[in-house]
Amino acid sequence: METLRGSFLMVLAMAAFALEDMFIKGVAQELPVGQILILFGLGGMVIFAAMARAKGQPLWHPGFCTRPLVLRSLAEVTGRLCFTLAIALTPLSSASAILQATPLVVAGGAVVFFGEKVGWRRWLAIGFGFIGVLMILRPGASGFEIYSLFAVIGTLGFAGRDLATRAAPKSMTNLQLGLFGFAMLVIAGAIALAWTGGAIWPSWRAWLYLGLTTGIGVVAYNALTGAMRHGEISVVAPFRYTRLVFAMALGILVFGERPDSWTLLGSAVIVASGFFTLIRSSRR
Repeated sequence: METLRGSFLMVLAMAAFALEDMFIKGVAQELPVGQILILFGLGGMVIFAAMARAKGQPLWHPGFCTRPLVLRSLAEVTGRLCFTLAIALTPLSSASAILQATPLVVAGGAVVFFGEKVGWRRWLAIGFGFIGVLMILRPGASGFEIYSLFAVIGTLGFAGRDLATRAAPKSMTNLQLGLFGFAMLVIAGAIALAWTGGAIWPSWRAWLYLGLTTGIGVVAYNALTGAMRHGEISVVAPFRYTRLVFAMALGILVFGERPDSWTLLGSAVIVASGFFTLIRSSRR
């Protein structure tokens, strides 16, 4: 049941992240990425702080100074900053394709750091899920770009964040972890804005999108944190692939996109691989 709960929370998180991406795409037409991350992070901090205080939870926890949380902070900033640079300097399809290797890195990390047992069938299912991602994205074979290393580092950063979340002290609540995580967004945004500059006062439309992004982002981050703290990581992590399925659905409904047969087939492979890993865990 813990694995089932973690898998459900991961799917919920990916659906919310897809909505978050949709609104960020809208506001990014007006504001620089660094400024978006700063405002997004500050808004999320306020919400998580209010929720924590409403439940009588302190905003500061001694666990913030422990090794897992320090590593989580470094991984969060690295992941956000490097993947943002990858999007800015390389084709979005290539950067996104590299990012979808995160479940593979997380599954491998679960074996190395937490001693989880992953059989060859589950590794095969995870690999097929990644193939499904490539079927959807079909990144162009234009040759290796040195800036693609930013996407690789970003992927390692996000995987490190998820693994460190699992290692966080059990006494820390999801709300406290969320507050700490959104604080790292502010730091990542400040670094990016210092690099690019160009902060401006948002329009009413940008404020609306930022508000929606923040609210949905809080749900996504809270669900992701919960997912990484329940069940087997190697089973829960592959459900990250569903993010592309939700993004495709939003593209059809909001932007009028029409996915081709390869996209539909890749989505089916992604969903099937995720369910297979869950079934294998239940049988075992």
